[in-house]
Amino acid sequence: MTREIDLEGHLARDLDSAFADLVTVYQDGLFGTALRLTGSRQDAEDLAQETLVRAYRALRGYPPQRIRALRLRGWLWTILLNLVRNRARSRKRRPPTTDIESAVVPPADSDVAAMAVATVEVARALTALDPADRELLVLRYVADLSVGEIAEATGRPQGTVKSHTHRSLARLRIILGEETS
Repeated sequence: MTREIDLEGHLARDLDSAFADLVTVYQDGLFGTALRLTGSRQDAEDLAQETLVRAYRALRGYPPQRIRALRLRGWLWTILLNLVRNRARSRKRRPPTTDIESAVVPPADSDVAAMAVATVEVARALTALDPADRELLVLRYVADLSVGEIAEATGRPQGTVKSHTHRSLARLRIILGEETS
């Protein structure tokens, strides 16, 4: 399934049959984002699933014209971010559990060991960032959201998203021991 199918229009015409397409298009991105934000495969699965459940429930109550006007990607990531934040708030008193090594699934081809080590190092460095910095970097470089989509998902102006993303990337480079330019 590709984005060219006018998913918003399809959802507005027939939510039940089109929702399977929405899941196919977005589930992996939602899971990957949640995984990098939480560091836990189980939490990521739960959060991605809950995001899709909440999206479906919301769409059932929207009139067709509102569904057609949605920018699904930003809207879905807004739901996901709110769920991640709510879960973090509810777990604030408990020590965090990081399952980042089991979350890394290296590719099956050559140089697997080197890639796995690099991936684990970046994942660990991400967990060392404060949640706001990690959120921006994951949305930009893992979920591959545009600056506009991140601004929509986080409720921040685009200029703020750009500058904070740049600053967060500089912090990540420092943690990884790289020189910033």
